[in-house]
Amino acid sequence: MTYQEAIDWLYSTQTFGIKLGLDSPSRLLREYLAFPKHTTKVIQVAGTNGKGSTCAFADSLLRCKGVKTGLFTSPHLVNYRERIQVIGQQIPEETVAQGLTELRALVQDWEHHPTFFELTLALAMRHFRELDCEVIILEVGMGGRFDATSAVPADVTVLTPVALDHQQWLGDTLAEIAGEKSAIFREGKPAVSAQQAPESTVVIEQTANQTRAPLTWVTQPLLGYSLGIVGEHQAHNAALALEAVHAAGYILNYDIVHEGLAKARHPGRFEVSEAIPGQQRIYDIAHNPHAVAGLVRNLQQLFPNQKPTLIFGAAGSKDIQVMLSLLEEVVGEIFFTPINSPRSTPCEDLLAALPSTAQGRARICSSLTEAFRHTHEAELCLITGSAFLVGEAKALEEEQTHRASDQ
Repeated sequence: MTYQEAIDWLYSTQTFGIKLGLDSPSRLLREYLAFPKHTTKVIQVAGTNGKGSTCAFADSLLRCKGVKTGLFTSPHLVNYRERIQVIGQQIPEETVAQGLTELRALVQDWEHHPTFFELTLALAMRHFRELDCEVIILEVGMGGRFDATSAVPADVTVLTPVALDHQQWLGDTLAEIAGEKSAIFREGKPAVSAQQAPESTVVIEQTANQTRAPLTWVTQPLLGYSLGIVGEHQAHNAALALEAVHAAGYILNYDIVHEGLAKARHPGRFEVSEAIPGQQRIYDIAHNPHAVAGLVRNLQQLFPNQKPTLIFGAAGSKDIQVMLSLLEEVVGEIFFTPINSPRSTPCEDLLAALPSTAQGRARICSSLTEAFRHTHEAELCLITGSAFLVGEAKALEEEQTHRASDQ
């Protein structure tokens, strides 16, 4: 298959939906010879918010140390190949085409077809193995216990802050969700956790005790360093990443830490773009109340006395009312738009969820393109609510084709 044919086939597998469980990814990694070599270390990162940024910091720190890293993240914003990187370089199109061609032939007769996410993980792990990566950093897709990444043996496990998210899969309480996410802890292997709510802390301590995993709590931000990813809360993610790298056995001096944190990049996390003349755009994938609260703090700190025009779209979140109540206090005009996903929340529902005092400055748009037409004169524009929306917006700015994935 060509690259485009391979991507078309991969996207067609989304019809198989999300399947939590380790049997299929374990079989896939085994039969595709994609498990890491015995000399390769694996850092697995779970949590609700901050997973991607923590992975990006860890990857940058190790690369500045001279370590050959493989980085697996999801979802992508614009380009599928963003998900799989070796020392900062996206997987080549020809490697994707060849790998997916091989995987398609491998699984064509399987009774239970692997999912989009499982196939992407297998593609990544084989790529990392063939390029002799010394450390692989895996961002968990959803939860932890039954996420496909948990089929990969990990040497260090990391938990970013746990909040309510994906309740239909993970449970309705923080304790239940913390139980699913802390289930990534491996017998006798180091575990690192950010500060958590009391009900999560209890469960995480219990999991560490049961698995005999030496648990380190990281409760203070890493101060005194310039961070390449913007936001006050990123100092906590940086501290978590540094502790994870140390737990993997790497000792970093001040110069490496300084360089690694400053060079870290993770698109769509309070990313400020000035590509449009006369307008600054802030891209932030905040899609739950915890993330939106961090976004609001960043706005108040970095753009004081400014109220950006808001473009907002979401994917079926039942927390939209809370998110919008936080946002409407710090923004000016509001434009609701559908997003490039079958799960797009109708704009009428978004408007209904907005506090009544703000509905007079809100408007429904039929598309993101229309929203941009109405906001082209705004000096500051905030695009948030969903990774799908941010990806589509960045693609329009970069004049690229956007193809979102639900996994």
